[in-house]
Parts: sequence; C-alpha cells; structure tokens
Amino acid sequence: MTVLDCRGRKLDLSRVAVMGVLNITPDSFSDGGIFFDPAKAVAHAREMVAQGAAIVDVGGESTRPGAQPVPLQQELDRVIPVIECLAADIAVPISIDTSKPEVMRAAVAAGAGLINDVYALRAQDALDVAAQLQVPVCLMHMQGEPRTMQADPQYTDVVADVRDFLVTRVEAARKAGIGADRIVIDPGFGFGKTLAQNLALLRELRSLTTLGVPVLAGLSRKSMIGKVLGLAVEDRLHASVALAILAVQNGARILRVHDVAATAQAIRMWEVACIENRV
Repeated sequence: MTVLDCRGRKLDLSRVAVMGVLNITPDSFSDGGIFFDPAKAVAHAREMVAQGAAIVDVGGESTRPGAQPVPLQQELDRVIPVIECLAADIAVPISIDTSKPEVMRAAVAAGAGLINDVYALRAQDALDVAAQLQVPVCLMHMQGEPRTMQADPQYTDVVADVRDFLVTRVEAARKAGIGADRIVIDPGFGFGKTLAQNLALLRELRSLTTLGVPVLAGLSRKSMIGKVLGLAVEDRLHASVALAILAVQNGARILRVHDVAATAQAIRMWEVACIENRV
C-alpha cells in the first residue's frame, strides 16, 4: 500500500510524508497557546502546507505528560471550526488527533480524513465509530495515560511489548471492519517510555514494518532530546531533524513534526542521496 484515501484526499506514502502538527491547545508541551486562536491556526496550517506538509494533524487536547483531560464540548469547540476552515482552504488531508468517538464523528463530518488516536481506539465505542466513518486510523502505543505515563514505565522487552500491543490493536481494528489499507501504527515515542526505551524503539523501529502497515514516528521536540542534550523545547530543531532521518532510515513512512520546512528539506536530501542517487 502506497496511498491512504483520507476521505477523498490522497496521502501518498510512496515517499515519506511529513505530518504538520497543529495544536489548538493552551497547554501542549511544545507550542501550547501559540495557535489557540482559530485564525492563527488556519494561517499556520497554510504555512505548513507551503513548506511541504502532506497532511495536517489537528488536536484540541494536550497529551503531554501530566496533561489533564479536556471536556468533550470544549474539545469540539476548539477543533471543529478550524477543521471546517481548513477543509475549504487547503488541499492536503486533515487528521484529527483525538480519542473521543464524538470528536472523531464531528471532525470527519467537518472535513477530517484520518483519525490519529493515542489510545489506539480503546475508548468505549471508538473502534466501532472509526469503522463506521471509513477513514484511515493511526493506532499508537501508550503505557498508562498522559497524567501518569512517565511516572515509572516498565517493560519486559520494550520493543517486543510495543510490537505485541500494536499487533493486537491492528487485529482488533481489522475485526471491527477497518481494512489494512486504512491502518497506520505509531510506537508512541515519549508516551510511557524512558530515554533508554525510546532509543531502543528507534533502533528497532523496522521490526514494526513487518506488520504490513505504514509506521508513523513522532519524535519532534520530544523530552528525550532534552535529556540527552539539555536543550529547552524551543532549541530542539536540529536534534529533531536528526531523529526524523533515523526514523525514516529505520522504516517510518510518516513523520509527525512541528518544524515542517526543516524536516521536509532534510528528507528530500536523504531521498536524493540514498534512494534516487542523483541530483
């Protein structure tokens, strides 16, 4: 499979796709509050598409460590007006970053074409709703929940445990009626993992490609960079790009990033040097 049909908008994965992050939240770890105003959010989405984003990921609830849940209506009020504007304003697919079935349904009605769920459709009714909506889904691994996930994450073997979880969720999605051509998986870097566990997952990322569905990697500005280099969130661009290249070399087909231009340029040079072998 090289193309995801995102409600009529195509996401071509024959080349690495950059997913631009659009957080409509006051408290996201990286850019909380910056694009909380809908007009600023739409303008930023346009900018990311111009810089090379192949899909824009809209989220109205922070999932940073320690984040508190957002009430349903508040999440709807944040994301639906922006998705409606984007659906009429940009040509690339729009994804909705949510775990609530009600938000999934409303977002797809507003123009979203992919569901990106950090809980891997484990919330009540989420699996059935996603199947009914007939859009692609991204199933992510997370140990625990955002409020507690970084307290003391434990694994027997982080790579095997994450892979086993994703195998189980892919099977559940398939049984619910979601075809393999509509499934993406995400190991969930930083979601209930220590630095060592994150690095092990990155080194062994290719083991997830044997599941036969595309792999998404979200490493942009993550705390693992801060732990290694001692850098503040706003200073993690170069390290984020380096991790993005490593993820692609290890099999990722979608990169969820905050810094679209730098990542898209780096990936293009990697493709020319390592795949096309020409300038």
